[in-house]
Amino acid sequence: MSLLVKICGLSTRETLDVALDAGADMVGFVFFPPSPRHVSLEVGRDLGRQVKGRALKVALTVDADDATFDNIMDALSPDIFQLHGQESVARLRDIRQRFGRPVMKAVPVATSADLAVLPGYAAVADRILFDARAPKDATRPGGLGEPFDWHLLGNLELKLPYMVSGGLHAGNVAEAVRVTRAGGVDVSSGIESAPGVKDPEMIKAFIRAARATQELSVR
Repeated sequence: MSLLVKICGLSTRETLDVALDAGADMVGFVFFPPSPRHVSLEVGRDLGRQVKGRALKVALTVDADDATFDNIMDALSPDIFQLHGQESVARLRDIRQRFGRPVMKAVPVATSADLAVLPGYAAVADRILFDARAPKDATRPGGLGEPFDWHLLGNLELKLPYMVSGGLHAGNVAEAVRVTRAGGVDVSSGIESAPGVKDPEMIKAFIRAARATQELSVR
């Protein structure tokens, strides 16, 4: 199976076009006001129309309520919801049933103990995203540019598809895939010139580097 590449935190037509032209499989839009990557519903609607089926549209939320999900459904009609908060297994099940979309649960990782939640989430989620755990004083759960110890996933037994994120960039994505054996990679801050400001050349370089890991694996 080919590696899935997700470009997250897109907020402009220009950078979205770059990601789509470079072959991103998933494009992510952040609906979380504390994030520098947050987009309004109006911007999300405009960017969603621009995708035109060229990639899967991912809506990232953090402990959002049903009204927020309703608004995102109306504006973006996402292909998948990425849940990046403290959502419970029951909440995942409710969102999936209520809105009829697959859900990808972000699991923050700092130690092996953080993986204890996997059985519960794996019973409900369609995909898992392993991300670096934010520091205690952080104001948001992701997009902080720091990797976690990928070797923590070395003996992972998870039948569910999973992706890895947190501190990825063109220079380390191949190693991340090699160590974690993840089926997908997710990047946000690693393709930015400043928080929330995507760099077109860095987007292209990351996707090239990610695709190169596939070429190596089939040789």
